[in-house]
Amino acid sequence: MGLAVLCASLLIVVMDMTILNVALPSISEQLRPGSVQLLWIVDIYPLVVAGLLVTASGIADRFGRKRMLMVGFAVFGLASTLVLIADNAAALIAIRALLGVGGALIMPSTLSMIRNLFTDGKERAVALGIWGSMAAVGSGLGPIAGGALLTHFSWHSAFLVNVPIMAVALVAAYFLLPESKGAVVRWDALGTGLSIVGMVALMLAIKNFGKHGMADPAALVSAAVAAIALGWFVRRSLNRPDPILDIRLLKRRGLSAGLIAALTTSIATAAMMLLLAQWMQLVEGMSALEAGVHLLPVAIAAGILSPLAPAIAARIGTRTVMAGGLLMSATGFLVLFFAPAPLTYPFLAVSMLFVGVGMSSLAIGSAAVMASSPAERSGNAAALEETSFELGAALGVAILGSVAALVYRNGLSTGELAASGVTGESAEAARESLGGAIAVAEQAGASGLADVARESFTTSLQVTGIAGGVLMLVGAVTVWLLTPKDLSVTGAH
Repeated sequence: MGLAVLCASLLIVVMDMTILNVALPSISEQLRPGSVQLLWIVDIYPLVVAGLLVTASGIADRFGRKRMLMVGFAVFGLASTLVLIADNAAALIAIRALLGVGGALIMPSTLSMIRNLFTDGKERAVALGIWGSMAAVGSGLGPIAGGALLTHFSWHSAFLVNVPIMAVALVAAYFLLPESKGAVVRWDALGTGLSIVGMVALMLAIKNFGKHGMADPAALVSAAVAAIALGWFVRRSLNRPDPILDIRLLKRRGLSAGLIAALTTSIATAAMMLLLAQWMQLVEGMSALEAGVHLLPVAIAAGILSPLAPAIAARIGTRTVMAGGLLMSATGFLVLFFAPAPLTYPFLAVSMLFVGVGMSSLAIGSAAVMASSPAERSGNAAALEETSFELGAALGVAILGSVAALVYRNGLSTGELAASGVTGESAEAARESLGGAIAVAEQAGASGLADVARESFTTSLQVTGIAGGVLMLVGAVTVWLLTPKDLSVTGAH
């Protein structure tokens, strides 16, 4: 029952990340946020989560993981309730930031508590497989739940759905979960500040580089701040006998291999899911709910296979499953690139199935991370893995998203746009995004422009497939070389 509480809490947090994408059009229509405010509505949550993960895991280790998990539930539920009084974009940004605080308290606590709930390696590996399947199912159910809610209710429902669930989780956690703590360390205010500033600056730098290019002044300043703060934090952690984050854990090859698997998969899948959702809605003309349903192959494959991954690893080896999973995901991305033109949904479904099969191996990656860390440092290990996921998602949108944007813009030359009577700001809007191109085409009465834009976007999706495939192949080789041959995630630890 304790595992059910932890899995359900992760499911809701993951779903909340994807529901917002479906709710954004309604939010934009009612609150009228500016372009910068709209970006902050989307970005503030992952920024806060990434910035607080290390601090949250340190607080949980010190004061109790169950206690911090329950605080996280309460904060998440309270923030979701406050949406009732949000009547402007600034208020919604603040609420999303508060949700990020709750998410940062919940996410590493669920993983570290599994490490301590299940002392038997085999049971722990199975539990992590089930936990991993919830993450996959949550990412798939988010758009569907959001689409269903918004069909009948206002955008507020995308937030309010969290309230009763968090209330139940809070009560269940109190009665069903045992308390556990990590290594007792002296509180390090400077180290805490450096980790928060460094991670937030790093996430801002990645996002700004992806949106505005490598010469963007804000991105360069953020990158410099991140380098100084994180460099100082790492040096301070290595020089202290009891750091809030034990950087020395990265010397453990099994743990590092699990982190690389998480980072690589997150980079590739974040960009892929974002582009596929746009392709289905803007190229194929699906509704948000229909797009969510058509994205389900990833969640179905990962959800079914994740609990089975430990048994497979026990038979063929942890290293084979981890590297093989990345290889399967690479195959899925390459299917996108080699699919015959015009691209159709059946090939996308095959691609997503391969990616979902590959994602199921992340359960073994999590087990490798936990198995390679001492129980008293499981909070640190959980924070490292969750940080890998957050950084990967940001890098995926920034790097692979930039590749897709470049290919798309190259397919819409200013000359072609001028021939359709589209120049100036309208031309730039058309080259900025597919949604912008379709809007400009409707205003100009140029249906041919919309067709060219859709074709260019499809090409960008397929080119991103080869880029993601190569990245996953590199990740597979790295994980294979790094993972110890005899690493077992089902033995006693």
